[in-house]
Amino acid sequence: MGRRFFGFCLALLLMLAAPAVFAAEVIDSFASDITLEKSGAMTVTETVTVTAEGNRINHGIFRDFPLYFTDFGGRRRSVDFDMVSVSRDGADEPWHTESISGGVRIYAGSAEVTVTPGRHRYVFTYKTDRQIRYFADHDELYWNVTGNGWIFPIRSATAMVRLPPGVAATDTIFFTGPQGATGKNARVGQTPAGLVFATTAPLDANEGLTFAIRLPKSSIDPPSADMESSWWLRDNRDYFIGFGGLILVFAYYLRSWLKVGRDPARGVIVPRWDAPEGVSPALVNYIDNKGFSGGGWTALAATALDLAVRGYVKLEDLKDSIIIRGTGKPPGREKFQAGETELLKAAGGAGSTLTIDKANGERVKSVGQAFRSAIEKEHRGKYYNSNIGYTTGGIALSAAALVALFVFGSLNPDTIMLMLIPIAISVFIAVFIAGLVKSLHHGRSLFAKVMAIIAAAVGVFVGVSILSIVVLTFASSLMELHETPMLFAIGGIVLLNILYFFIMGAPTPLGARMMDGVDGLRQYLTLAEKDRMNMAGAPKMSPQHFETLLPYAVALGVEKPWSRTFETWLAAAAAGTAAAYAPSWYSGNFDGGRFSDRVGGFSSSMASTIASTIPSPPPSSSSSGFSGGGSSGGGGGGGGGGGW
Repeated sequence: MGRRFFGFCLALLLMLAAPAVFAAEVIDSFASDITLEKSGAMTVTETVTVTAEGNRINHGIFRDFPLYFTDFGGRRRSVDFDMVSVSRDGADEPWHTESISGGVRIYAGSAEVTVTPGRHRYVFTYKTDRQIRYFADHDELYWNVTGNGWIFPIRSATAMVRLPPGVAATDTIFFTGPQGATGKNARVGQTPAGLVFATTAPLDANEGLTFAIRLPKSSIDPPSADMESSWWLRDNRDYFIGFGGLILVFAYYLRSWLKVGRDPARGVIVPRWDAPEGVSPALVNYIDNKGFSGGGWTALAATALDLAVRGYVKLEDLKDSIIIRGTGKPPGREKFQAGETELLKAAGGAGSTLTIDKANGERVKSVGQAFRSAIEKEHRGKYYNSNIGYTTGGIALSAAALVALFVFGSLNPDTIMLMLIPIAISVFIAVFIAGLVKSLHHGRSLFAKVMAIIAAAVGVFVGVSILSIVVLTFASSLMELHETPMLFAIGGIVLLNILYFFIMGAPTPLGARMMDGVDGLRQYLTLAEKDRMNMAGAPKMSPQHFETLLPYAVALGVEKPWSRTFETWLAAAAAGTAAAYAPSWYSGNFDGGRFSDRVGGFSSSMASTIASTIPSPPPSSSSSGFSGGGSSGGGGGGGGGGGW
């Protein structure tokens, strides 16, 4: 009884499992009929008999066909492809195509129609050209019959090859298996109609049948000169689009720079001991940097120090904070400049304070924004034009050139993504270095700035690109050597945008004159003592002269050499002068070290101390089948397919 019951259950289980076992979708046969014309054109009819079970084959099947072949030099060359017809079970079948990476996908069937389960026979007919390889001693048809991209196993595959009248093959070879395999599970025979290649074992998914036929030299007409020219233009369209876009972007930026980006002629730089036209230290920083440096905190620190020297505030240095205390001094006839009013308002009247520390970070941030806005509102465009509209136009033109290359070119999308890696790294590092060069080279000529930026950007770009190419060449077969020049075309477009972002802006005539004055003030603040003493009419060093110019030294980043000059003067002054000196604008002790380090270090650290209190933002193939390198998947044709 137990055995009978067990047998009954087993039989029932097998019956339930039978549909799953026998519901596998397969290609029962793949028969290709190839007619090769003497012109080199080919007409191919592929009869694909499938068993549909409603799993992947619901509306029909699709066939992928590559639109390129690989020549002897490893470069991808385009081929002609024209879809003629699709039928199913002897009747015309609706079809449509879509572009895929390196090829075209032909969908047989309609989304509104579901095919019935069972066996169906699909026939794809298409024409293709440029599939013949021309060698010095022979012509050759190297053809991937099935393609190695089918998601279904293929029980049998055959290929009938009809050669032009009077042409006979001198040799044949075939391969089976996955991409790159050299299996020989096939045979070749000669019939009155032509050569027949047939598999002798089933092909698994992603396996295929490939053959090569050697023909006597001149069996197939070589392409005409016009056709060669047409093919050459098509094969090299990436270079025309890529480097054409590079030239176009360069021409646009050069013309724009010649029109609005050239700096006005600069005057002779003469050392001076006062600010040009009496502008504030904050405005000196704004003019010198063509905008605020350090987020505007250096200008704010210089303004606080200037107001303290003039007696309107007093600075108190605690261990972990800076306190700006209002003194209540009336302005009298003195007129405050842009930004100074905002800082005085924040400090308050007599006894009131603005404490700069982490606990008051939000308030400090608000004061900084009001301070910068007041200065920019009054002086924006007065001394410097950024010409951002021209730069935006260049970026738009560059984007259009890159889109045209990616859309109308033949670059492999995977390779495009790999190209973006070194370019993105290069942009980041080049921008960083260019900003560093800009900050370290005040007063340099335009040519020197351009050469410094180019040297930094090109050096980083070339270095990172070469390193990336070496790594990617060994790590991925997607980076083909023939696409390497396009890396430099794309990178060149990006580099032009980086370069002109830094040089497109230009001072106004007033700004150029003010920059001359600022450079003269910087020269004076950094002159050696003997050179300063030889200047006619220069004021003698004194605590008042030192303190008056100290805020400007902070604004220009030269407070340490200016403080060392004062220290030297103190050492040579009357005995006790150095010990007695105590700045009235500061309440606290300078502990240890030289005076220049104490004063200069204090004033230069103000900006970084202020900035550190601001809250952080939220995280947000082979050319020939007979060369020893032939394999399954080589040659023209190929592709694959599946169900939909």
